[in-house]
Amino acid sequence: MAFSADELRVLRRALANALHPTPLPEEDVQDCLRLAGAVDEAASEAGRLCAFLLADLARYRDALPGSLSGYLELLQDALAAGYDPRPDDLAALRALRAGPVAAALLERCQVLAERSVRARLAGRAVSVTAPAPRSRLLALPGGLSAAKEPEPKAPSRPAVPARPAAPGERPMPKPSEVFPPRRRPAPPPEERAVS
Repeated sequence: MAFSADELRVLRRALANALHPTPLPEEDVQDCLRLAGAVDEAASEAGRLCAFLLADLARYRDALPGSLSGYLELLQDALAAGYDPRPDDLAALRALRAGPVAAALLERCQVLAERSVRARLAGRAVSVTAPAPRSRLLALPGGLSAAKEPEPKAPSRPAVPARPAAPGERPMPKPSEVFPPRRRPAPPPEERAVS
């Protein structure tokens, strides 16, 4: 994950405040909330990307041997991202081990699978392929003055409704209400000659 220069400044101020708590201006609190939202969004996107990669890997594995080169590339990418090889992957690589790339990947996957099995037997957690969900940051400790203790404010992004509007709630506006039709300009008034 990469941060922009502005995000790094916000992160630096937040870390400095965590080490030496002092009341933060409202603008700094809002910057921290926006940064937390961006990090949450990036983590969510990483999870979606990981799920897509695993689904793509399964499709390529099911289409073997015709998808050999694509499958081997995807498997290497998945292993680099912390993927734990499945028995289906090992079986596919055993069938393809005549090729040098497949043979090398088979050795690597066997080592990873053996390590994973030993870790499970020892009761340790194995590497997770998708990031675990985390709670949302709503306020920073020491970020608001002690004299005022308002409720934490939500991020400034508009919320997307997850359900249709209930009776009595304001319905979604029509495009014609948001963008009214253009009116033709009124013709200039005719000048009348005074007699």
